[in-house]
Amino acid sequence: MMASPRPVRTTLRVRALLCGALALLAAASCRQTDVRAARGQTLILPASSAGATPAAARAPRTPAPPSSGSTAPAPPGIPSLVARSAFVVDAATGEVLFEKNADTRWPVASTQKLLTALVVLESGGLDRSVTVAKADTEVEPRNIGLSAGDRYTRRQLLEALLVRSGNDVAHCLARSTAGSVPAFATRMNRHAQRLGMVDSRFVNASGLTAEGQYSTARDLGTLARTASRNPFIASTTRRHAMTFHFADGTTTTLKNTNELLEKSPYCHGMKTGFTKASGRCLVSCGSHNGKTVIVVVLRSGWDSVWTDSKKLLHWGLGVS
Repeated sequence: MMASPRPVRTTLRVRALLCGALALLAAASCRQTDVRAARGQTLILPASSAGATPAAARAPRTPAPPSSGSTAPAPPGIPSLVARSAFVVDAATGEVLFEKNADTRWPVASTQKLLTALVVLESGGLDRSVTVAKADTEVEPRNIGLSAGDRYTRRQLLEALLVRSGNDVAHCLARSTAGSVPAFATRMNRHAQRLGMVDSRFVNASGLTAEGQYSTARDLGTLARTASRNPFIASTTRRHAMTFHFADGTTTTLKNTNELLEKSPYCHGMKTGFTKASGRCLVSCGSHNGKTVIVVVLRSGWDSVWTDSKKLLHWGLGVS
């Protein structure tokens, strides 16, 4: 007896129905995809889809930091910089306006003398006389010419520190304030912690390169906001030059190391820094129409430290 052909036809019908259902599902999926695309949603394609970019070949989300001395491309409206680190903050509100590698630790050279000044001021007695020790005169480089046995008021020395950045002056102030440079550095670190400088450590008062001494652009911005509100620091760092009276009766004119005072009509302080390890650094502040901003530029070039700082200062103040 011959087998009935009905099961075969039934199987074919089932297969046809299944194929039709799958086709309908595929069409519905395409329509949903089109709707999502029309609504502006991001579509994530499987790696096997035509035109998909393998994960290894996709562009990274964060560009690699520029190599030393290179000019980093900047977003629209933001100045391009040579500096490896930078930070711009509203002095009054603390609003961060711009940052670049702001939490990278670097040697920051004499910019840390702003903290030296705050610690000296905290100890009081600016009109008290101090005697220069031989060890104070042996600090290199950039000494203003103090001689062992000379006597000066702490006020005289602090003004010279902030205007001309004398390292002999920093050593003398540290020793006469705390008894020794290491003891003064302990006070610096304690003061820095109170200010919220969480990524800084200081070993000396001058900023000369020392193992384990560092700060960041963000921390220096925090320091500068406090320093800018101190009347003594604010009035001294804005001076283009000062007359220094030596103990022997002679005088000399100390020109401010901050050339941005000459290059920008809006700048009114604060502190330069340079060592071979730190590169050219500058903490500056400026005001326009009631707004004051702090600019920190670290590891820039010999001339670019001024152009970097001026660009950021003017950008932060909204002036050309």
